[in-house]
Amino acid sequence: MFCKNEEFRIPISEGITEIPSMLILFACLLRCGQYELQNSIKHVRAFWLAAVLVFFTVIRRELNYLPDLFVPSDFMLLSHSYNWWEDAVLTVAYLLTVGLLAYSRHYLWAVLNKVPVALYLTVAALALLQYMGENAIVFPEALGVIVEELAETAVYGIALVYLWRFNLSDYDSYMLHEPNYECSHSNH
Repeated sequence: MFCKNEEFRIPISEGITEIPSMLILFACLLRCGQYELQNSIKHVRAFWLAAVLVFFTVIRRELNYLPDLFVPSDFMLLSHSYNWWEDAVLTVAYLLTVGLLAYSRHYLWAVLNKVPVALYLTVAALALLQYMGENAIVFPEALGVIVEELAETAVYGIALVYLWRFNLSDYDSYMLHEPNYECSHSNH
């Protein structure tokens, strides 16, 4: 079965399997935004803003069919197509993310060091399973799409559980011992 908008077709089964992923991703984005707003240390806020941008770009990647549904193929703005504008915005988001993570590298390192190795291994195994499903390696193509979506959903679910259980106060003492931290309300 397919949804149809003129010449563009989306398999309904793929759309249905993506709904839980999208809900989880939006919850992750909102949780990261909440953490960003709750903190007054610039490095920590930069980290959580980078996390918001990461989830924004992942959501955009997951909704890759929306422009085909809503943007006319002949769309032009300032002599550039929609695809050019989308690429430009996403490139800026990627560069901002990298810059913010570099700025908050001490906090990033503290967070990454506290993640259990088993969690890294689980996510790596799910990423491999997702790749195999997407490229029909070992799985038939029809089953591969479902395996891909389920693996992605599992990774996003792990991220949401981790974010929900994350305790900002566990890292406050670490940042207070950092020699170069600054509060966003300081007069520098």
